[in-house]
Amino acid sequence: MSITYARNAPLAPSDSRFASIPARLLHTAARQPAHPAYYVRDAAGWQATNWGDYAAQVRQAARALVALGVQPGDAVCILGFNRPEWTTMDLAAMMVGSVAAGIYWSSAANEIAYIVEHSGCAVLLVENAQQWQKAACEPQALARLRATVMMRSAPTEAPAQAPAGVSPPMNWEAFMALGAGMEHDAEVQRRLDAIQESDIGTLIYTSGTTGHPKAVELSHANLSWTSAGLSAAFAVTPQDRLISYLPLAHVAEQMGAICNHVLAGYQIYFARSLETLGEHLQEVHPTIFFGVPRVWEKMQAAIATKLNAATGPKAALAHWALRAGRDWHAKALQGQEPGAWLDMKKRLAGKLVHKKVQKALGFDQARILLSGAAPIAVENLQFFTSLDLLIGEVYGQSEDSGPTAISLPGFIRIGAAGKPLPGVQVRIAEDGEILVKGPNVFMGYKGRPEATAETLQDGWLHSGDLGRIDEDGFIYVTGRKKDLLITSGGKNISPGNIEADLMNLPLVEHAVVVGDSRHFLAALLTLKSDVLRDFAQQLGLPGDLQQWRTSPQVHEELQRGIDAVNARQARVAHIRRFSVIQDDFSIDNGCLTPTQKIRRNVVQRQYAAEIEALYRDTAN
Repeated sequence: MSITYARNAPLAPSDSRFASIPARLLHTAARQPAHPAYYVRDAAGWQATNWGDYAAQVRQAARALVALGVQPGDAVCILGFNRPEWTTMDLAAMMVGSVAAGIYWSSAANEIAYIVEHSGCAVLLVENAQQWQKAACEPQALARLRATVMMRSAPTEAPAQAPAGVSPPMNWEAFMALGAGMEHDAEVQRRLDAIQESDIGTLIYTSGTTGHPKAVELSHANLSWTSAGLSAAFAVTPQDRLISYLPLAHVAEQMGAICNHVLAGYQIYFARSLETLGEHLQEVHPTIFFGVPRVWEKMQAAIATKLNAATGPKAALAHWALRAGRDWHAKALQGQEPGAWLDMKKRLAGKLVHKKVQKALGFDQARILLSGAAPIAVENLQFFTSLDLLIGEVYGQSEDSGPTAISLPGFIRIGAAGKPLPGVQVRIAEDGEILVKGPNVFMGYKGRPEATAETLQDGWLHSGDLGRIDEDGFIYVTGRKKDLLITSGGKNISPGNIEADLMNLPLVEHAVVVGDSRHFLAALLTLKSDVLRDFAQQLGLPGDLQQWRTSPQVHEELQRGIDAVNARQARVAHIRRFSVIQDDFSIDNGCLTPTQKIRRNVVQRQYAAEIEALYRDTAN
């Protein structure tokens, strides 16, 4: 079936007045000043701020930055969870010709210090006393700052303490007071008018799996063109609602909660925390929702737990409805007509089960559901089709402003990363690497000319991902080029697809395949505690999580799953041995990046003894 995106032509940032994101903010505020721009949750409920007030807040913060002596080209760094102060400072920095640079809230003190120093930070915005104390652990990094600013504090929050020789941060109210007058407004306007499309608007510090993160330089043209293309492709309107909860230091959340937001003028709800996301979904009922795979996995696990607890007619009805939804979508996604019988079953299942579950999740008004930032299991996507919820994938990276490929409603294929964003070219190199060219491709890595030259060749972004494009133009990502393992027999193996298969096993949380310079492949596995507990209870196993991880019954179940995975691989790619790790991979222990990607080198270093044990006394 031939599929085209011709009806979704991207908007080009052709009008120079709106070539920057701050200029688009002012344009949207003038167009719909009384329309809600963002909401913050307090004890009384969701409190709205309209576009007119939002633009005024940003402009006041811009005047405050000028008052502090911030110059064009300086960096303004932001450390903390998603809040209006985060996006206000980001937009204000760009408005005065500075460069915004987000820092993941989970960053350690040395990581914060590196970004502050590397970016050329002039002003640092921190969320609270806890984040400030982390930053202050490396006082040398704060020495050149013009100011540190604290986001609004709770009345009960303890004041921030500064180490010797370091000035304490000013509070948000004091910072904004610097811009309360209009004496710097003409300078703000002059700088805003002087912004060129080629100027750097933001730095995205990639949560790299090795070494210090690289600073991806995105121009105002990159940000404006990409946000216009995404907004047009998804037909976003001011009536749409999104929840901002993923790290704003990540390019995907910046696109959703800053760039696309100010262009399309929709409504953003700032989550209070990751833990309250489920509650917020039930209150907000977003029309568009973007989740990383772990979010979708947790939702599936919670739903599955409730379904498994059902008995009798309720259980039978639920399983019938899930089969009806999955069967209908399986045909529809292949371009086939489901037929009258399946149509009738799906309508009845929707009335009796699907709509109730969707409302309980908060997705009853959702028109676009997306997954990105990491590969998602096909089984996870298929599970949600059984609830009549179709999740599309988005594929890309910081270096192309977030999107390479997108999945639009009506143009989704399970397992595919989507089709190229209109206006973006994608091709597969001879070695299988995905190459990208378009107005969204970055300017380079700040201070890293060699890395820039390696990644950008003749205008083509070398993604580092391996993939293929099918006859209908859908992109499939099959692994990472740099993650290739070369066995002692000289065979090149991409572990990514094997690991994805292993993580599809019900018990497995994370999988790392090893075998570089070895004569066979092995795997390190971590297990899902909730699924492991259910499995152990079903078998009546005594003990606790630690004992269950080492139990013969669990290892037999894992071996059965691995055997099935091996059956789908060439013999050289078979997993011959595995080890269950007692700990979980996490951001805190360094095994995961802030975007939940596995740091392979850290895992291999921390579990070197376990890896050696897998290859001990194996001659064949």
